[in-house]
Order: sequence, then C-alpha cells, then structure tokens
Amino acid sequence: MPSLCRECLTQFDTGRRCPSCGSPRTVHHPELYDLSIAHMDCDAFYASVEKRDDPSLEGKPVIIGGGRRGVVSTACYVARIRGVRSAMPMFQALKLCPDAVIIKPRMDAYAEASRAIRAMMEEITPAIEPLSLDEAFLDLTGTTRLHGAPPAVMLARLTKRMKDELGLTGSIGLSHNKFLAKVASDLEKPRGFSVIGAAETADFLREKPVRLIWGIGPAAQVSLDKVGIRTFADLLRWEQTDLVARFGSMGARLYDLARGRDHRRVSRNAPMKSISNETTFHEDTGSIDILDGHIWRMAEKVSDRAKAKGLAGRVVTLKLKRRDHSSLSRRVSLREPAQLADTIYRTARGLFDQVGDEGPYRLLGCGISDLCDADTVQAAGDLLDPGARKRGEAERATDAIREKFGHDAILKGRALR
Repeated sequence: MPSLCRECLTQFDTGRRCPSCGSPRTVHHPELYDLSIAHMDCDAFYASVEKRDDPSLEGKPVIIGGGRRGVVSTACYVARIRGVRSAMPMFQALKLCPDAVIIKPRMDAYAEASRAIRAMMEEITPAIEPLSLDEAFLDLTGTTRLHGAPPAVMLARLTKRMKDELGLTGSIGLSHNKFLAKVASDLEKPRGFSVIGAAETADFLREKPVRLIWGIGPAAQVSLDKVGIRTFADLLRWEQTDLVARFGSMGARLYDLARGRDHRRVSRNAPMKSISNETTFHEDTGSIDILDGHIWRMAEKVSDRAKAKGLAGRVVTLKLKRRDHSSLSRRVSLREPAQLADTIYRTARGLFDQVGDEGPYRLLGCGISDLCDADTVQAAGDLLDPGARKRGEAERATDAIREKFGHDAILKGRALR
C-alpha cells in the first residue's frame, strides 16, 4: 500500500513505521498519490502562536478571548481536554478550567504568522482558497510534474516546514473534493494527515451524522431531526425532489453531499459574503447613549473594511444578545447599496430603535451583506433624506484627512460615548 513518512518524507510500500527514520508518523492509503484536493487547518492557531512566542506557556491551558464577559476565540488542546470550546462564554470556560491563562487576541501577530504560512502554500500551488487566517483549501491538481512529487508529499512537506521554520502545526485532509477534504482534516487533530479516497466515500459517510456537513448548525439539525434525518444513510433514503421541496436549495446540496459529491472548485478569489463587527460588553448595558456609541464605532469599522475592498452592501443587519444569551437579529434591505458609515449607522440605529427596550444587552453587532462592487453604486442621493449627500461628502473628506494624518485626526462626538 502506498505509504509516506511525514517526518523525513520517505515514500515506501508497506509497514507501520518509516523504514528510513523509524518514525511512526506515517500515512497509508491506496489512493494516497492519486488525490489532489486538500484542506489545511492550523492546530489551535491563536493559542499556538502565543505558546510559540512565550515558551513559559508550554504545558499550560491557554484561552484566547476578550475577558471574563467575552467569549473564547480559541483554546489550546490542554484547555480543550477540560471541555473548553471556541465561542463558549468565558465565564463557562473558566468554570471548566479555572487555572487557564487568559490572553487577549493579538491579531497582528496572528496575521503575520498567517502570511508566512500562505507564502509556503504559494510555493506549491497557486490554487488556494483561504477560509480564515488559519485554514485554506488547496488544489494541487497537475503539480506532480512541476514538483517531481505527488500532492501528498508536498502537503507533508508544507506541515513539516511550518513546524521547523515557524514553530506551528497544522492538520491535512486530502480527498477528491472540498467537502471530504474538510471532513478529513478534522479526523486526527492535532498534527493529523487523513485521507478519504473515492472508492471508500460511500462506506465512510453512510453511518456518519449529518452535522459533519459544514453549515449544519443547531437550527438546521433541529429541522433535519424533525423528518428523521440524523445520518447520511437517512439522507440517502430521500429523493432529490423531496429534499428540495422540504429544504429548498439546501435540499439539492444535501442530496449531492449524501453521495459524497461536491462540484465546487477551489477558488482563489472566492467572493466575500458579508462584512460585520461585534463586541461583548464587560457588563450588561441598556444605556441608549452607550449602545448608540457602539453602533457608530461598529458602523465605522464596517465602512472602513468595505471602502478598503471597494464593496457596498444592500442589506444592513443588527445583532443583539441579552443577559440570558437569547439573541435578537434585525435586518433591512436598502434602496441603494451602502458603503458610508453614516448610512450604515443610521440604518442600524433605526433597527435598534425597534427593539432597544428589550435589554440590557451583553453583545452588540452590526454588518452589511448582499455585497456588490461599490463602483456600480450611483451617488444620486436619497430623495427622502436631502442631507444625505452633504453628510456623504463630509465623510469622504474625513476619510482623506484621516488617510493623511491618522485615524484619530477627526472624531465624531458620538464616537466618545
């Protein structure tokens, strides 16, 4: 059976240990050298960067997050053994792991590490689809002749370089499409290398829970449970027309994924779907002035990102979370796509006014979606708001001053609330 040592990259035919270096860190599969679609996921990325930069943290439970009232961004594997998970409220994480070291995120450090990993990826294939700072799809189809080695060897070389040169580790999933590659990358974390071949796909999936499907969250799982769909075998009993009638466009996708089919290409320039910002308060608040200030600052951050990417959004969304963790979400479609902070703020504030007295709140978020190219947006102004054009011109002037003298050169009074 085709086998590969992940330590010294020796290729061999059989055996559980590498015949060259004796390492047990090997991978074996009949289709090992035939597959070319991969998903690479860094292991506890933020926490790993912190441990790399501060060796005194080695062996300690580390949680990256925003203080006791925030949520867990990520946790090292020591903390995960105690039950800590990403997106868990910090107070709950500290109950499970009271001796954890809490570190506020250092996004600049994580972005720098991500860029270094991306540069390594670029050396083996141009077909890279980043999903976040710490994970990406790679398509190595047709690269064997270029590198003189099959994709599996180049992927093992990538994770070895990450460990040797950056002090960071990652897990590889290798398969014949994106869906299965992502599933595979989660099978043996940390430092995993898992393969799902075409011949074994049906047998591999049959008894697996449908929550393996990316995007099937708690709400979707409840909908599937209501009609008796818990495993891929349950999905296989449904006709495509019935799934579409029940679940719409998601039904067609479920039909294909139940059979291990995923026709999506690894897209280097996958379109951004939304731009948002949110914050968790240290103490619950129902103060209109305080919340208004946060809505403005979020609108500015969303606007800055939209302007930097040349995008505008047709939909504005406001997200609120109460003390008991129950959530409220409101959204509205605009007559014209918005990019300006003024428009995003006024729309989000209008949404807040619909539900503002239902607090106090522990989390507030604001964003835009249904994005389009900002150059296609006409600047005709809003006939229902004659002052919109002047405010827009003032905001553009403010942007120019900030670009020259720094972001704090001009501040609105509401930003200080």
